[in-house]
Amino acid sequence: MASRFLLLLSLLLIGNCIEEDGTTTTIKTTMEQFSGYPADPSQEIHSIPVDSLALQQQIDELSTFSDSAAPSVTRILYSDNDVVARRFIKNLMGRAGLSVREDAVGNIFGRWEGSEPDAPAVSTGSHIDAIPYSGKYDGVVGVLGAIEAINVLKRSGFKPKRSLEVIMFTSEEPTRYGISCLGSRLLAGSVSLAKALTQTVDNANISFLDAAKSAGYAENEDFSSVFLDEKSYSAFVELHIEQGPILENEGISIGIVTAIAAPASIKVGFGGNGGHAGAVLMPQRNDAGLAAAELALAVEKHVLESGSIDTVGTVGILEVHPGAINSIPSRSHIEIDTRDIDEKRRNTVIEKVHESAVSISKSRGVDLLEFKIVNQDPPALSDDSVINAMESAAQLLGLSHKKMISRAYHDSLFMARKAPMGMIFIPCYKGYSHKPEEYASPEDIANGVKVLALTLAKLSINS
Repeated sequence: MASRFLLLLSLLLIGNCIEEDGTTTTIKTTMEQFSGYPADPSQEIHSIPVDSLALQQQIDELSTFSDSAAPSVTRILYSDNDVVARRFIKNLMGRAGLSVREDAVGNIFGRWEGSEPDAPAVSTGSHIDAIPYSGKYDGVVGVLGAIEAINVLKRSGFKPKRSLEVIMFTSEEPTRYGISCLGSRLLAGSVSLAKALTQTVDNANISFLDAAKSAGYAENEDFSSVFLDEKSYSAFVELHIEQGPILENEGISIGIVTAIAAPASIKVGFGGNGGHAGAVLMPQRNDAGLAAAELALAVEKHVLESGSIDTVGTVGILEVHPGAINSIPSRSHIEIDTRDIDEKRRNTVIEKVHESAVSISKSRGVDLLEFKIVNQDPPALSDDSVINAMESAAQLLGLSHKKMISRAYHDSLFMARKAPMGMIFIPCYKGYSHKPEEYASPEDIANGVKVLALTLAKLSINS
């Protein structure tokens, strides 16, 4: 099996071919020199040693570290279950022979040192935090799958030139502190975030500093120490479930991501007079709850007005105070997510939402207490060199594949600011994600791991 993998890997890495009468003949000596095995062009290669059983068992075990009952998964930043899950990941990295380290916010790194350890490494990874009552594959496939890709390469006798590094990013989900991709944003060098974290609190008024320290991080309170050097990585590749239905519907095994849509998050607050639900007549009301509801409908209206299917908007949080059936809401809080592959078009939606918020506050006689753009990030493009490596791997494995856009954001969005980036998508059941029904088959996960392993190998040798 190892010989088969190395033969396949050698085919991937060879760039020199001779054209003879319209056919391509691979240079035999180059293949033999790389692989260490005799070249046999007639040998069919279909097997790469992915341990799918062990990988699925790891996914299942990790899902048990949850604040909600199975089949859902809830794993919030720096919670007890998050800390246990981190220990689980570090143990797997150690068993894979990786040297493990952590930074001030808990990004975890597992490194396989190459023959040129001072050269920028090739990196891969994802996240393991999970929003409330979600599934067990989002992010997790990209962490556990990355560790298994390293195991595949090691079992096959591959020796990296550039070091290979697996990253488990802290808090890709914004659940606790309202900050998406917290760990990768800091790695990308966000000075504003590094400063803001010293003053940030969650809904229970627990500061980020206190929470991080309770999990064993933030000892020196200097989050700028997380920032990556400009030459830390030569490439970054993330394996992920698609979180959409395209690959499954079209019967395609692998998605090659060419771009990641630009996300933005907005917090809005309204304040009214409140009062008794029976005693205050309708003409005298200043209802903060209805102001929020009207704005939610305005978000939908402005998104649809863009005229593009790529423009989306979601009101994922709408809260009212005091939250009693017989009390007119005196305050409301709404959080909006809008994104698009076109940054200008997305920003136009944000401007229109702000105009609507101002207009609604005036027409309903309520105060616009807050209109805060939490983040407004640009889109990211995958690098041609990484795209080519992923495509070459899929082709040699005989896997159907297509280029596609990621409309969900990922840590790759921010890693693209520090290194050439690419993403590998695999199908998931009905496109479900962020819900307990989220599922990816062992076969699809194994295909993703194979493509990732070959891609990492090629980038390690050739980049």
